[in-house]
Amino acid sequence: MRLRVSGEHTGNSYDLYSVMGEISIDNKLPNYHLLNSFIEALQEKDPNRVSILRKKISHQMGDQALVDISAVIAAFNAFPRMADATGIPLEEEKKKISEKMRAELKIDQLITT
Repeated sequence: MRLRVSGEHTGNSYDLYSVMGEISIDNKLPNYHLLNSFIEALQEKDPNRVSILRKKISHQMGDQALVDISAVIAAFNAFPRMADATGIPLEEEKKKISEKMRAELKIDQLITT
């Protein structure tokens, strides 16, 4: 796990449960609340809040941190698309809800490997 290795390098310890489950009051991840708010604003597609939080991140953590944070978020957003593009089978629940769209686009007729 990359964050664990990073923590060993910096001497910081992280409560990984807080990023995978409920928020821990004792979270030691620097700027946790700012980063979490930024991710939430992006997920909610709130351009005003995203803009405000970008400025806060840049001010508190620096421009390079903002670039790095944005790159990580973009990469995680792309991973499912890459998996889909490589032909990883569609989950049953997604098959049901996408049936009409797939029929209209004739996606199921595409050649797979």
